[in-house]
Amino acid sequence: MNQAPSGDDLILVINSGSSSIKYRLLALPSERVILHGVVDDIGGPRSRHVWHSAESTEQSAATESSQPISNHYQALAAILWTLEKWLNADDGRPLSAIGHRVVHGGERFVEPSLIDRTVVAAIENLSVLAPLHNPSNVLGIRACMELFPAIPQVAVFDTAFHRTIPDYAYRYAIPDVWYRDYGVRRYGFHGTSHRYVAQKAAEFLRRPLSELNLITLHLGNGASISAIENGVCVDTSMGFTPLEGLIMGSRCGDIDASIPLFVQQAGRLSPEAVHEILNHQAGLKGLAGTNDIRALLSRSRQGDEVAGLALAAYVYRVRKYVGAYSAVLGRLDGIVFTGGVGENASEIRRRCCRKLENLGITIDDERNARLVDSMASVGIVGGAVPVLVIRTNEELQIAHEVRGLLRGIHTHKA
Repeated sequence: MNQAPSGDDLILVINSGSSSIKYRLLALPSERVILHGVVDDIGGPRSRHVWHSAESTEQSAATESSQPISNHYQALAAILWTLEKWLNADDGRPLSAIGHRVVHGGERFVEPSLIDRTVVAAIENLSVLAPLHNPSNVLGIRACMELFPAIPQVAVFDTAFHRTIPDYAYRYAIPDVWYRDYGVRRYGFHGTSHRYVAQKAAEFLRRPLSELNLITLHLGNGASISAIENGVCVDTSMGFTPLEGLIMGSRCGDIDASIPLFVQQAGRLSPEAVHEILNHQAGLKGLAGTNDIRALLSRSRQGDEVAGLALAAYVYRVRKYVGAYSAVLGRLDGIVFTGGVGENASEIRRRCCRKLENLGITIDDERNARLVDSMASVGIVGGAVPVLVIRTNEELQIAHEVRGLLRGIHTHKA
């Protein structure tokens, strides 16, 4: 049994989606993972709960329960049953807190927030800005409040890291009433990941984050890039929704705002149909039929021109943003790749850095080709701008923010 050190706090991190709940039990400050798992296909015919002990993350070492799970309450109850077994094995030590990933905090939530009924209602009201995410986040929160009534619960927001973006960068050139009445502005997402890798980059470079200018690239099925000046975010590519910015797996990224209106009228489509296409049938999938980078790289090597076009467009958009954010920052102290693609696709990293030598960004092909464990430099030795690959850990970042908030509250009360 992988017990936590006696002085550690036990933090449960919950990521509640529409049909799944991912969770991780962490011990801080030792940063040990005690247990992690997922409940999939909630309400569906293939619902199951799979969890792993910390001794191994291999699928073969997983424990699986396939009992029907019809709603989020039942999913959290299944997780609670598993947690109690592990906590009892650890001398019955109680949970210290539960941290919830919440996608959208709007302009109200710019820091982690201790959850009460007022906070839950506010998160629910923000569902108009994140209809695919916030309602699911709230379902997980409400279930945890009922199942764990004595445990402090904290909401950590994806949008919070981008709260420092100046108004001239977050405001759109639209009628002011759209901003005042509807909240239309740049919010940015993936903030927990950008914050985590920026802090890790500072540790790697052995410099205070407050002195660093960084460009962080979270490249996965969803993708975003952030400009970080003296440790704070000053711009990011995702905007009012996660649709803006880079070309993604199935999201279009930047396009002319007239295109959706034109296609809606020309094709006699509903707004919902256009929304579905831009979010789930566009991006790499729209250009080449798949959002699988590995498949596209394989097809491209075999001479598939469609796959080649999709990859060329993908990396071109990344390079364009890197160039723009280099101009925004003025001085660049490092560039960081993270996310499933950024961490694992060395060929994509190499292509993204092509033609950026004038900015001091140069990949070392041999170092770049090596497998990256948690953190590595893949730029040329002595290069003007370090090029880093850092494996993101959003659950760990959430746990640290939860612990920091609660300790701050306790210190203030004392």
